[in-house]
Amino acid sequence: MRPLATIILAAGQGTRMKSATHKVLHPIAGRPMLLHLIASIETLQPEKKILVVGAGRDQVEAAVEGHDVRIVVQDQQLGTGHAVQQAESTFNGFTGDVLILYGDVPLVRPETMRTMLERLHDKDAPVAVVLGFRPDDPGAYGRIVADRNGIIEKMVEYKDASDAERAVTLCNSGLMAVRGEDLFTLLARIENDNAAGEYYLPDIVMLAAKGGRKSAVVETENWEVAGINSRIELAAVEGEWQRRRRVEAMREGATLTAPETVFFSHDTVIGKDVLIEPNVVFGPGVTVEDKAVIRAFSHLEGAQVRSGAEVGPYARLRPGAEVGQGAKVGNFVEIKKARLGPGAKVNHLSYIGDAEVGPGANIGAGTITCNYDGFFKYKTRIGAGAFIGSNSALVAPVSIGDGAIVGAGSVVTQDVANNALALARGTQQAKPGWAARFREAMSAKKKAAKPNS
Repeated sequence: MRPLATIILAAGQGTRMKSATHKVLHPIAGRPMLLHLIASIETLQPEKKILVVGAGRDQVEAAVEGHDVRIVVQDQQLGTGHAVQQAESTFNGFTGDVLILYGDVPLVRPETMRTMLERLHDKDAPVAVVLGFRPDDPGAYGRIVADRNGIIEKMVEYKDASDAERAVTLCNSGLMAVRGEDLFTLLARIENDNAAGEYYLPDIVMLAAKGGRKSAVVETENWEVAGINSRIELAAVEGEWQRRRRVEAMREGATLTAPETVFFSHDTVIGKDVLIEPNVVFGPGVTVEDKAVIRAFSHLEGAQVRSGAEVGPYARLRPGAEVGQGAKVGNFVEIKKARLGPGAKVNHLSYIGDAEVGPGANIGAGTITCNYDGFFKYKTRIGAGAFIGSNSALVAPVSIGDGAIVGAGSVVTQDVANNALALARGTQQAKPGWAARFREAMSAKKKAAKPNS
């Protein structure tokens, strides 16, 4: 393989998104679509990564920080050929191959990129390799007329195509591989005498053909080159991504009882023999280990669920949550920046934040770690085997010792020693007959207050 450069075109206005957010920064599976594409590119270890931007460049520059991407600007939208030309100054002395990609076509796989590059260096040495596809509805896509060996006879934009050419089902995705030594020479020769008055990148194929040099097309599946120009198309691509990820999870050994209701993030890690019930959402940064159970209507983000643990139903794990091996987080429990040790249980109606819960501890219903005083966060430590009674408030910073018991309804503000009992609640009083006298008095008062009828 020769040195590789990639050019990503992302200068479009994106007006159909109707958003203040740049089009290529809208997320798919919790990650901006542009970063999906860059992640795929980075597996090929390119020497250069060039990003062509226009409006909204500040947003895009911030998003790609740390990815070693060179930004160039297309001030005027004069077509895809003109956009690629803006990168020419960054190619001084470069001798290698160039992949031209689109920031709003985010799902193209590294394997497909490699196929394009390999075809570029087949024995017939095409000057360019175009990625084609056959959509169910070819619509306004540019058409590719090719022979049975994939050698391109003609490429034409839909606006300029004849009826016969529009009947062709092989369409141009816009993605292309070209040798660096040919690319800018050909681009300098393209003209804008077409229906749109633009400089089309695909025109380099026909220019090369006039000089006796052939180009080739390789085909891929429709989903891989799906472009995103509207919220409707964004939802469709998200749906396809989720569908494929669910299939992958099940193939790798997880059980999804209602797959269509489970939503993964781009980096979700699911082990083997994991059971995921309906209506579960995984935000970014979640790892679920083997044999864990995620019950229905749970939401997890930035969390680790160790092997054999159980989460939900109706549980929320926020960033920093770690559920230890065999531990249990039950219904209507929220965990944030807290670690539950192996076998610990928080079964219902509790908030555990900024806490360390020891192995085998049992947290009763309605327990809250009061971790925030309006200015700072504080930590609660609950020892191994401790038992926290229902409806307790643990006011951090506070430590509950190993094997300690906190009585139900307690407000604990001081540390509790190992194996001690802590009771912090008002003394119960009983007043015989008080309730009957109260009702009698209030009924009389109510009767007296009624106006004469």
